[in-house]
Amino acid sequence: MAVLLETSIGDLVIDLKVKEAPTACENFVKLCKIKFFNNCLFHTVQKDFIAQAGDPTNTGKTGTSIFGKLPGAKKKYFDDEILPTLKHTVKGTVGMANVRPNENGSHFYITLRPTVEHLDGKHTIFGVIGEGLEVLDKMNSTMTDENGMPFQNIRIWHTEILEDPFDDPDGLEKLIPPKSPEVIKDDEFKKIEDAEDEAELQEKMATTLAKSQATTLELLHDLPDADITPPDNDLFIYKLNPITQDGDLELIFSRFGPIKSCEIVRDWKTGDSLQYGFITFENTRDCENAYMKMHDCVIDDRRIGVNFSQSVSKMWNKFKRGSRMSKDDLDDSEAKGGKGKGGKGGKGKGGSKGKGGKGKEGDVGPPLRMHKEEKPRGGLQSTSDSVAAESKAPRDGGRGDRDRRGDDPRSGRSGADRGRDREREREQERDRRPRSRSRSRGDRRKSRSRSRDRRKGRRRDRRKS
Repeated sequence: MAVLLETSIGDLVIDLKVKEAPTACENFVKLCKIKFFNNCLFHTVQKDFIAQAGDPTNTGKTGTSIFGKLPGAKKKYFDDEILPTLKHTVKGTVGMANVRPNENGSHFYITLRPTVEHLDGKHTIFGVIGEGLEVLDKMNSTMTDENGMPFQNIRIWHTEILEDPFDDPDGLEKLIPPKSPEVIKDDEFKKIEDAEDEAELQEKMATTLAKSQATTLELLHDLPDADITPPDNDLFIYKLNPITQDGDLELIFSRFGPIKSCEIVRDWKTGDSLQYGFITFENTRDCENAYMKMHDCVIDDRRIGVNFSQSVSKMWNKFKRGSRMSKDDLDDSEAKGGKGKGGKGGKGKGGSKGKGGKGKEGDVGPPLRMHKEEKPRGGLQSTSDSVAAESKAPRDGGRGDRDRRGDDPRSGRSGADRGRDREREREQERDRRPRSRSRSRGDRRKSRSRSRDRRKGRRRDRRKS
């Protein structure tokens, strides 16, 4: 009487000890008949000790015996059948893996060494491996984690009863499936034998890590979508000379094909170049040619670097409005032209080609760049400007001094009125300037406090006048 177990690493034939343990043998044979063990794992393999299987949950629990599955069953387990003549003296001994006495279910174990004395008299032995000892050697050498679970799954694919000496109990026919369950094929891990295998493994690990990090950034709202990818027709240009202008850069790269937009990123406040920028081509082929030929070239006495852009900043506007952005949405947004700094340096839609445009050299950069004639913010003149103003001031001794004090008899307006007008103009100018999103809460609080102080000062001036 024997049963064949077809596993993912080879076949095992178990010779049953029907005379010594009839109940345990009947339980094992009938569970094989209803395909109970199909696709079960050898969930625990302890080197030079035992390998455990038979639990469909693959957690190491006792499982259920065939007597607990039959209709009208009164108990889930069956009692031990321990004999003093049956001991663990042979490699491949098969026994019931019960946690408590007389609680035998479906969970069984196979010994991986010739003698395991401390299990004698504690578990029911119902069989021994007749064929497939080399499979046990392979199982014993498998790599496992700290809990003894193999990294490479060892699965029972199929069970076949070679000889059944027991009659089927009532109700068993209803438990027998019409065909065997579909076999679960696990991914096989191959050994790293050369540099190519190691490179392939490193690539898979890097891909998995990148996916995990992208998902984390999506959860933290730092990325619109974990599956989003940068466009293929964008180039990232870095190590630029600060004097290089958008138009110059576009003119140099336009030799490779039509350009949608060319932008040198600048400081929002001063308008100074941050020495890197982005160029968007009409098609991917031109972008690839520019990458191959322009990397490490010299522009304005500075050797630049060229790489494919990894930025998805163009998709943030739609994401901030609460909708999700995909790569198809990017193509649609680029087809519409998008928002950008046009040829005249201002913001606008339609005719402008992205940021930077094809404006004149004087128009390049943020539209808020200070003119030479404009006074510095805050109403304070520099020392040289003060000296120049004093040298150009009228020396009539009376009216000039009166003007500097702020009283203008011709206009009928006092110096306080003109000061309020200048302050109002400065506030309007500040309102027109885009505020940095990176301002801290403390800076905004100080700004509001200064505004309140200015309003209080104006009220006091009105009361005095």
